[in-house]
Amino acid sequence: MPTESEIPSSPCFDPRGRLPDRALIEAQARAALVEDLGDGDLTAKLLSEHQRSRAELITREAATLAGCAWFEMVFRLLDPRIEMHWGAQDGDRVSAGQRLCVLEGSSRALLSGERAAMNYLQTLSGTASRARRYADAVAGLAVRVLDTRKTLPGLRIQQKYAVLCGGCHNHRQGLFDAILIKENHILAAGSIPAALAAARALGRDVPIEIEVETLDEFDIALTAGARLVLLDNFSLDDLRWAVVASAGRALLEASGGVTLETIRAIAETGVDRISVGDLTKDVTAIDLSMRFVVL
Repeated sequence: MPTESEIPSSPCFDPRGRLPDRALIEAQARAALVEDLGDGDLTAKLLSEHQRSRAELITREAATLAGCAWFEMVFRLLDPRIEMHWGAQDGDRVSAGQRLCVLEGSSRALLSGERAAMNYLQTLSGTASRARRYADAVAGLAVRVLDTRKTLPGLRIQQKYAVLCGGCHNHRQGLFDAILIKENHILAAGSIPAALAAARALGRDVPIEIEVETLDEFDIALTAGARLVLLDNFSLDDLRWAVVASAGRALLEASGGVTLETIRAIAETGVDRISVGDLTKDVTAIDLSMRFVVL
């Protein structure tokens, strides 16, 4: 039976949900500020540089929180003296109207950082909330719900972290930390056994997974010694057949058109993993609000 070590893990954070490296978060937050501020916030200069404000961050809808570190880093880069007191943390389920954070400091810095910080928090919380719904849908079943590379441009690491906050799991981070042999790779190699042999010949200590589209291809992959098999758009009956035929020789991943309405039935076939592009591809940002009081 394949082991957990044969499942890709992100090089940026571990499967327990530890944050990415602080330097990486800082670089990402800095890029967001450059995009938003350019050579300076013209409107904020209407205020005295000595003016101070207090701000409360409120969520207007129920959600699973994610992205606090990026939110906080945006303000730290603008003014490290800003005080922040959190009433919730990443992974928490929060309710509509709940106060998430209280900030106090320079009015200019708070106003200049508001949009970039909230963009991170609302988008990553939207990702985590969607992941939480998928995790809840398969609660009690021995299956992992995985994300994909269908992430928003520039937010790969952040969204994959948010997926963990929502109770789901990461697939490969990119094209560099695992081998996933798809239809075109098989066509180029000549056959499933040839593609698997070529992948093993690379001598890289990374998971090797192969995608199949029919039961005949699945049988060929098993015979060739595949230990990770992606079952692309299989029917429920074919998924059940593959689980029985595998008899634990390979980890089986279902993929293709998975929705909240279908994922429970897919999980009940006995597959080990289900990859879902919807976790990160079609994200709806959480509705957040910051309320300011001049001190």
